[in-house]
Amino acid sequence: MSLENTINEAIKTAMRAKDRVALDSLRAVKSQILLLKTEAVGAEVTPEQEIAILQRMVKQRKDSYDQFSAQGRNDLAEVEEAQMKVIEEYLPKQLSAEELEAEIKNIITETGAESIKDLGKVMGVASKTLAGKSDGKSISEMVKKLLS
Repeated sequence: MSLENTINEAIKTAMRAKDRVALDSLRAVKSQILLLKTEAVGAEVTPEQEIAILQRMVKQRKDSYDQFSAQGRNDLAEVEEAQMKVIEEYLPKQLSAEELEAEIKNIITETGAESIKDLGKVMGVASKTLAGKSDGKSISEMVKKLLS
């Protein structure tokens, strides 16, 4: 089942349960998918695009959460955190730090990278290989750590 269908079913469930946070979060995801579909004019949304949408939305919620927390607006921060958790449920399982390190070590071996100068080469492969399994910031930090 596509993400769009899964989200539509989850929206119905959230409506029945009167779960306002889930409903708002899921409607936001559905909105982003519909926007992508209208931009692509009839083209199907790929699973990679769906994952990218979800990751972008989680990152936006995380950034908002951080800003609200820094400003002492805990009421708004809690809403962002709750929405972030709902959206994360639809992302693939994220890699742990150890799993991420192992994957990146394999990529470094495959690409033949030896120093920080090869960062771009490793990041290109790692970003494609680990898309949806880890966020770009974590990948970048791990690659820099392993190449230095």
